[in-house]
Amino acid sequence: MEWIAMALAALLAGFVDAIVGGGGLVLLPALFAAFPQAAAATLLGTNKATSVWGTAMATWNYSRRVPLRWSAMLPAAVAAFLAAWAGAWAVTLIPGDTLRRLLPLVLLAVLLYTLSKKELGRQHTPRYSGKNEAIFASLIGAGVGFYDGFFGPGTGSFFIFLLVRVLGYDFLNASVSAKLLNFASNVAAILLFASKGHVWWSLALTLGAANVLGSVLGTHLALRHGAGFVRGIFIAVVGVLICKTGWDAFLR
Repeated sequence: MEWIAMALAALLAGFVDAIVGGGGLVLLPALFAAFPQAAAATLLGTNKATSVWGTAMATWNYSRRVPLRWSAMLPAAVAAFLAAWAGAWAVTLIPGDTLRRLLPLVLLAVLLYTLSKKELGRQHTPRYSGKNEAIFASLIGAGVGFYDGFFGPGTGSFFIFLLVRVLGYDFLNASVSAKLLNFASNVAAILLFASKGHVWWSLALTLGAANVLGSVLGTHLALRHGAGFVRGIFIAVVGVLICKTGWDAFLR
């Protein structure tokens, strides 16, 4: 039953992540709830090894329809990779209880951000070009990449927000670029976690198939209809997870 519940969570995570980012907000709390005695680093590594497949599929599908600004995004992806490696190494040194207490607070912050970003990303008007765009994109990649390796929930949403606010991308172009950066940071974190034995590969590969299916569905609907109809579901899911993880961390 735990595996069935995890597969459904992985599918929903891939679906949500492909449209608005933040798939880790669905799957990671589910993993913590299903395996409360497991090491936090192991659950984080398994989450990464699951979500990377859906992220790769979303990157591929989006890039076929929306052109990437490769001159800026490739160095940013390298920065995200290196920073996520450092973040993943740091998290192996942090006690699990610390992460469990941080999780509902991060969820709350992302929920408030989601509720406040109604007008973001309507126009695609890049503010920079050439070297300047690459520099700012790399700073975004490094900052959010470290967070992704260290903790992770909401990474896609943070990438999208900063690409819109700092670089002036619209929502769709920011989403495409965010997928590439998130893929790079996920790969780095997976390599670090795997090297230290913090990935349950049998679970991660099984959940990865469900995550890809959710990603394909989410990408298709995002390109066809936009993300508005998912917004309400995303807010509702995050609200429930705030209650659940907050109870587990502070009241149980």
